[in-house]
Amino acid sequence: MSLLLEPLSAGFFNRALLGGVLAALICAVAGTWVVVRGMAFLGESISHGMLPGVAIATLLGLSPLAGAAVSAAAMGVGIGWMTRRARLAEDTAIGIAFVGMLSVGVIIVSRSRSFATDLTAILFGDILAINSAELVVLSGALVLTCILARVAHRPLLALSLDETLAHTLGMRPRLARIALLALVTLAVVASYRAVGSLLVVALLVAPPATAALWSRSIGGVMAGAALVASASVFIGLYISWYAATAAGATIAALAAVTFMVSAALRPLLRRRPSRTTASHAVSPGIAPAVPPTQ
Repeated sequence: MSLLLEPLSAGFFNRALLGGVLAALICAVAGTWVVVRGMAFLGESISHGMLPGVAIATLLGLSPLAGAAVSAAAMGVGIGWMTRRARLAEDTAIGIAFVGMLSVGVIIVSRSRSFATDLTAILFGDILAINSAELVVLSGALVLTCILARVAHRPLLALSLDETLAHTLGMRPRLARIALLALVTLAVVASYRAVGSLLVVALLVAPPATAALWSRSIGGVMAGAALVASASVFIGLYISWYAATAAGATIAALAAVTFMVSAALRPLLRRRPSRTTASHAVSPGIAPAVPPTQ
């Protein structure tokens, strides 16, 4: 029992635990649609796309969180513009925006020799340094994420099924794409302080992918992802405390390992898994493993 209670005596550990769980819940909601749509690259791209905004804000003495939000939003607008106006495929537009924003960020960082420490915090986060103000931001982001996911549930579901069908049903797939971009942007911007822009993708993708192996509904995947992500934060922080490892990296690694273990155990625990389901469960997007049910 003392092993569980000892870390809780430190105020920073409690804040890290609460902040990590809030980030995990945000990523679970947004990440479910990322996995269902097979767009894991979107989360990674936006997490890298924040770098120019964070770098400029830091050099000007402004809030890095505000810089991240502006940069990520600009990237989302750019992806939407290239998809609509330039008629590029969605993954192509994401790739171009990813390369462009990351390059600009690296150029800005390279011009400032005093930026090394800040860059490390941006990339790998510092969950143990979360303060009360950031907890308020995470709480607000979680509320906004839940509201947006609820409002956009049916359009996102229709878009995940078939874009033509979504048009026919009047579900406005273009708005659904914007909603997905907003969800991912909100999750990445709100969570990067906890686990860093590189590692936030693990919470955004691994827990929903794990839940998609076992659940056959959108709601089930969200609930399972929230459970897996929160457990990864809780256990990862305790491992970090006693093993003296990087907290953010430990949490992200644990989330990834959980998926791999689940993928390995699933065929053993289900006596007669169908051939189709088994093949889809290990597909990159995991989308076919989640049927279009509510």
